[in-house]
Amino acid sequence: MYSSRRIALLLALSLVAATAALAQSSTSSSNPAAPDQAQAGQPAAQTQGQLSVQARIKARRAQRRATAIHDAYSHRYEAYTGMGLLRFEPGAKLERAWDYAWNVGFTRYFDERLGVSVDGRGYYASAYVGGPNNVTNNAITNPAISQYAVLAGPTYRFYLQPKYSVSGRVLGGFTKGNFSGDTNHSTILSTELGLWPDGYVFAAGVSVPMEYNLTPNIGLRVAPEYYFTSFGSTLQYSRGFTTGMVYRFGKQ
Repeated sequence: MYSSRRIALLLALSLVAATAALAQSSTSSSNPAAPDQAQAGQPAAQTQGQLSVQARIKARRAQRRATAIHDAYSHRYEAYTGMGLLRFEPGAKLERAWDYAWNVGFTRYFDERLGVSVDGRGYYASAYVGGPNNVTNNAITNPAISQYAVLAGPTYRFYLQPKYSVSGRVLGGFTKGNFSGDTNHSTILSTELGLWPDGYVFAAGVSVPMEYNLTPNIGLRVAPEYYFTSFGSTLQYSRGFTTGMVYRFGKQ
């Protein structure tokens, strides 16, 4: 009888010990899941935070860029002056001469991109007319020639950046050609030398002005150009450029 009670007690103690061990094992196996889940969720939260910070930085940069563009190109008026070069044909059978130029202009802008320009310029060169057929027996071999033009037309800025811009410009008007100055203004003699006759003719220019901004109001400009004239009832096309300073004023 006594042994039966002892066996029952041992069985009860063994059952209690087994239950405690099972509970401890279950608890230890379930607890590591929490750190794993935390570790899995932490990189996702960090990545989302980094993306949010980068988005704010990008938005601030875009805002600063838009403000700088507006400060530079929101002026109503733009005045410019400078000089230039032109490879011009002074006569139908004469070689091209280098014309040195001055250039002034004014542009009225209606928004940041579109404006209307009025442009004035003067060209000066020496035309080579020497040769065996020179009617003056080489007395005049390099007569001085000049042109004075007034042109107007649209200007459009098609590429804008805070520090620089690229535009397109088309101008049309007239030019006054002086080719007889060294022949005592004898048009007959100057045309015998092969020069174009004096007079007013149609002129046009197609250019791509490029500006670099020193400040929102002041910039440097260079404008490669095709320049067209119609002396002698023919069409002359010349390549050249103008360059100089730009001053903007009158906020819109």
